[in-house]
Amino acid sequence: MRFPSLEPERMSPAQKRVHDAIASGPRGGVRGPFGVLLRSPELADRVQKVGEHLRFNSSLPARLNELAILINARFWGSKYEWYAHRPFAIKGGLAESIADDLAQNRRPAGMKPDEAIVYDFCTALHRRHAVDDAVFGQAVALLGEQGVVDLIGVSGYYTLVSMVLNVADIPLPAGAPSPW
Repeated sequence: MRFPSLEPERMSPAQKRVHDAIASGPRGGVRGPFGVLLRSPELADRVQKVGEHLRFNSSLPARLNELAILINARFWGSKYEWYAHRPFAIKGGLAESIADDLAQNRRPAGMKPDEAIVYDFCTALHRRHAVDDAVFGQAVALLGEQGVVDLIGVSGYYTLVSMVLNVADIPLPAGAPSPW
């Protein structure tokens, strides 16, 4: 790994404070990008708070929130992010076939209408860096303005997470199959 694990006894007081806040929060541990982000403790603290909101308190239903995360993971080729969130997406009600299609870089067949709107919105945002009026209008009609802002937030936050994971070259756990 590019960033070796930071052992708590070797952390600065600021790193230890943020580490303990993450570990005692709803994530239940310091995994994925957070060991890397601890190198910048104030950034790590702010990032983890945004992530906690978007992951655990978003106005989006879990199925749609996790769909957006999977779209982002696939766009960025972030295998660890995919590994971490695919089970949450399935648990949240996303059909396995939709995740399987996303993993193969295909527009999923059989999406529910709300899933198709989230897919179109997130895909446009990632690929074209903008969303046209028709897709925006559909998203607002479905999710409301707060939901659209939360969807943008999820896309941006998990872009940062993917970048950290990819630059740090965080491996999949031993025995975990590559999603693509």
